Amino acid sequence: MNMTEIETRNDGRNAAKAIHLHHLRLAVVACDCGSFRRAAEVLSIKHTVLSRSIGQLEYLIGTRLFERSSGGTKPTLAGRAVLRIARLILEQVDTLVDTGISNGRGESGHLTMGFCTSISTGNLRATLGEFKKRFPQIELATVERSRLRLMTALRSGTVDLVVSPGRLPSRETKALPLWSERILISLPQDHGLVAREIIYWTDLRNETILLSRYDPGRELEDLLISKLVLPEDRPKIARHDVSRGIINSLISMGMGLSLVMESDIGASFAGLVYRELQDGAGASRIGFYAHWRDDNENPPLKRFIDLLAERYPSPPSVLAD
Repeated sequence: MNMTEIETRNDGRNAAKAIHLHHLRLAVVACDCGSFRRAAEVLSIKHTVLSRSIGQLEYLIGTRLFERSSGGTKPTLAGRAVLRIARLILEQVDTLVDTGISNGRGESGHLTMGFCTSISTGNLRATLGEFKKRFPQIELATVERSRLRLMTALRSGTVDLVVSPGRLPSRETKALPLWSERILISLPQDHGLVAREIIYWTDLRNETILLSRYDPGRELEDLLISKLVLPEDRPKIARHDVSRGIINSLISMGMGLSLVMESDIGASFAGLVYRELQDGAGASRIGFYAHWRDDNENPPLKRFIDLLAERYPSPPSVLAD
């Protein structure tokens, strides 16, 4: 290793030490606002202070993060990558602070539950309501994320328990089967299939099925493929990198249909109609599971698991590592 390499490494380490959380927070707000001036107003700081802070961050990182113009600012290619990491860092720091505060309250009181499904109606909503009724002294926090991020949070201990459709692929957690939900088809109100009370999977052959890239789209797509084994019998599947709420908007615009679960229909959406999907054996269903780390000794977690086992009893053999 030559002297230049040593100096470069030392410069990188010194730059990393000089970067503060306020640099990252200001840059993220500037990105969200699309303007340094608007960001400064939101943060109640001077425009020059914000601009100077972002300039310092760009100097320390060694690359320009924003393209500046009279119309505002937008992140550069490098800026998008840096800001994505900055958001993750800030989220982890916020989680660290929340965890410290929670632990300081002692055993009486904090449970964080993650989920990737709707709570507009159904069993999860009812279970959360019952838990708060029985244990009003326990602070219950909910986190909605993709399953990948939920599993990362579960492994790191930032969430205590995850409820999701299907088993999560992890050997580090225990799982408890809970309830199952019917699969429905969501259609625009003027669609030809609306006239039928029951729709069969084979009726979807010539349709376009819209699925969100967010959970639980994977389970729904796998179920569709299992019901329509032959490729020529399957509808066209269009995956969109948007929330389930945006999928509803696309359906109402006549861009396709979508598969949903019972818990999704508690929040009504204008212009949409729901019908049950069946095959020769009747309604199609997806099972839900609770997942937690066996080494998590948080007392509220045990209370919540006990409540789940009471409401959705299963033989002891179904508890699995």
